[in-house]
Amino acid sequence: MAPEQAQALLPHPDSAASDFELAGQLCHNLLLRDGEIDVGPLAALCRNALASPEGELFLAGTDGTLNLPAQAAPWRDLLEDARRSGNLTARPDALACPLSFRNQLLGLLLVSGKAEGYGEADQRRCAHLTALLAGGLHARLAFNRRQQDLARMEAKVEEQSQILDHIHDSVITMDLSGYITGWNKGAERLFGYGPEEALGRHILFLYADDGSETLEEEDDLFYNAFLDHGRREFEVRRRKKSGETFWASVSLSISRNDAGQPAGLIGYLVDITGQLEREEKLRLHAKIFEHNSEAVIVTDAMQRILSVNRAFCNITGFAEEEVAGALPSLLQPTRDDPQLAAEIQMALASSGAWQGELWDRRKGGDTYPVWVAISSVKNTRGVLSHYFLVFSDISERKEAERQIYRLAYYDALTGLPNRSLLFSLLEQALIEAQRNQAHGAVLFIDLDRFKAVNDSFGHSAADTLLKEVARRLQETLRAEDVVARLGGDEFIVALFDITKREHADIVGHKILAALAEPFIIEHHEVLLSASVGIAVFPDDGRDAESLLRNADTAMYRAKQGNSGQLFYSQEMNLRSLERLKLENGLRRALERKEFRLYYQPQVELATGRIVGAEALIRWHHPELGLVPPNDFIPLAEETGLINAIGEWVLDAACAQGSQWRERGHEDLTIAVNLSPRQFRPGLSQRVADTLARHDFPGENLELEITESMLMHNSESIIQMLEEFQGAGVRLALDDFGTGYSSLAYLKKFPLDNLKIDRSFVSGIPHDSDDSAIARAIISMAKNLRLLVIAEGVETEAQLEFLRESGCDEIQGYLFSPPVPPEDFLILLERANGNL
Repeated sequence: MAPEQAQALLPHPDSAASDFELAGQLCHNLLLRDGEIDVGPLAALCRNALASPEGELFLAGTDGTLNLPAQAAPWRDLLEDARRSGNLTARPDALACPLSFRNQLLGLLLVSGKAEGYGEADQRRCAHLTALLAGGLHARLAFNRRQQDLARMEAKVEEQSQILDHIHDSVITMDLSGYITGWNKGAERLFGYGPEEALGRHILFLYADDGSETLEEEDDLFYNAFLDHGRREFEVRRRKKSGETFWASVSLSISRNDAGQPAGLIGYLVDITGQLEREEKLRLHAKIFEHNSEAVIVTDAMQRILSVNRAFCNITGFAEEEVAGALPSLLQPTRDDPQLAAEIQMALASSGAWQGELWDRRKGGDTYPVWVAISSVKNTRGVLSHYFLVFSDISERKEAERQIYRLAYYDALTGLPNRSLLFSLLEQALIEAQRNQAHGAVLFIDLDRFKAVNDSFGHSAADTLLKEVARRLQETLRAEDVVARLGGDEFIVALFDITKREHADIVGHKILAALAEPFIIEHHEVLLSASVGIAVFPDDGRDAESLLRNADTAMYRAKQGNSGQLFYSQEMNLRSLERLKLENGLRRALERKEFRLYYQPQVELATGRIVGAEALIRWHHPELGLVPPNDFIPLAEETGLINAIGEWVLDAACAQGSQWRERGHEDLTIAVNLSPRQFRPGLSQRVADTLARHDFPGENLELEITESMLMHNSESIIQMLEEFQGAGVRLALDDFGTGYSSLAYLKKFPLDNLKIDRSFVSGIPHDSDDSAIARAIISMAKNLRLLVIAEGVETEAQLEFLRESGCDEIQGYLFSPPVPPEDFLILLERANGNL
């Protein structure tokens, strides 16, 4: 059986061996054994080769240091001499030789114990042996270092490979010819090829373009640009395994060897298809932003302007640099109107957008309407970062809408509402009237003999006449009333809120009176009349159609009967007729001397004397008999007759007062009521003239005015009252407490007397509220140094209460009702002791 190879080449270290065998064993122990160098076999070989029973081999450490162990103590001096000299050191019984390679000490060999000692031959053999051993030892150490370096490099390569595989983007390495030498997982994910499919192939297989021009261009990039400059970045098209092409950003670098020469290429690829699409989209959006016909504003989260587009500058007149950092002016209404601001913020919070109509101001200062859409923008963390506003100038659209609205709802000739708008307004008013249980009326007006005007003067003149009719109708009515034209010579007046149905009758007469005034058409005086039909809601109809139909019917009846105006309701016609008769009688009452003055005494509580008389008008109608003041005074005020009647009352009262003065009643005061309608320019002069005409002192005249008149609080009223005071005329505030009583005008106006209204006197002393009010009025008047008169006193209990409360004078049926002058004189002389 043949011996094993190791046994044949490697005889036992302790057996006699040839030099060849010895060299083989040294080579095997130094170079062929794995792991660390085993010193024991090497020392045995050295002992065998030098026929020495004893010997040790001491090797230097990896750091080059050699520390002798304790067992070397007997030979330390010999070994140190060999280390220092670098040569073999001999003693008769021992040899010490350094193992040096290229002046590097690798170890020390010591042999001893040879019986015959060590001669020159032994020393030479030891030197040769240590030289051979040093060379082999150096080779083993160099091999170990290379193995360690290789292990480190392999570990580093593995680490770099793992790092590259963890890079999401693709990294490809190539040699200088363009053949792929490295392919990370990012490249595998991007292209779809595994490493086994890509490594060793030329990079051209990933190109998307097959044209030779493109390949040559990219070859130039590889072999010229990179070799010259070392790095280049560019954008290319590439093809995946699936055939899909994409845009990639390529960054190429040259790797160099230790000599600094190019050794390969490193490519870093990123798929930028999405990025390029986003950039293209941004470029498109930028063009849309800049060239959009609508104005666009971009602000930060604090609504400060960051950028605007060209349309914004064209619409507003501002340049971008003039508004940068400012708050958008079109949001000014939201800063002035908290409710609007809250509405916008609520919409932005819930849906991120709001749109609506606002007003903006141009650079020139003029305002204009805009339609604006506001949107909020949040960042990736959901935090508000920007606002953008898109708006357009809607001035022309609004004007067009106004024109369309006017054409749809207004009469083109007169500018009055047309039938459509009238119906809409009527329906709304009827709903409100039903909800509030209010009254209203519709007056249907048709011009009489209008066709004759049209035929005589032509259409143009007739149109002018219709416009003048519209103007007069508008001037006759209140601002809340509506005048409409149905067409031709037909007009409608809608009274949406009247306290009494009779008020419609008053308005109708005013309209007839206004239209009865002459019209001047082409230098000609034209007289017109009209027929008016009145329908009252809700009595005559609860919808617009019914009211207009019934008012039209009433107008037709009025035209047929030449009645001027008629109500649709027969009852209202009768009441209107009675009112008309009463008004006509009232107009003739002054001429016929049908008015008389009655006087009610005013008694001083402290003395029981009559100190004054209130003049109260009475109307003795030849057919109706005595007409109560409450029936004709309001009518006189509505018709304006109150001025003439008031002047007659003042004149008659002063004349009567003058007569009583001649009979010795020089201290008697005559009180005359003034209507608010009498307070016209020249009133104070007319009063002064009346006093002078009858030689009646102003101190004996007292003018009673109402709270409603004082509430006007105009400078002319104040001046007029001061003129009365300057003439000595006394001023009394009538019916105090029934209106909007105010201490302010009690202080401001030059008043002398305060009259407690009969509505408070009637409840005292049993009604605690009336009693408290009466006491308060008396106390307040006393503090303001005003004389207090209580009217409507009818019982002794009321008299005693007022006396105890400090009231100055009383007036009422307890003492006397209003009586004619002759009866009053009897009362006066009896009460004051002149009889």
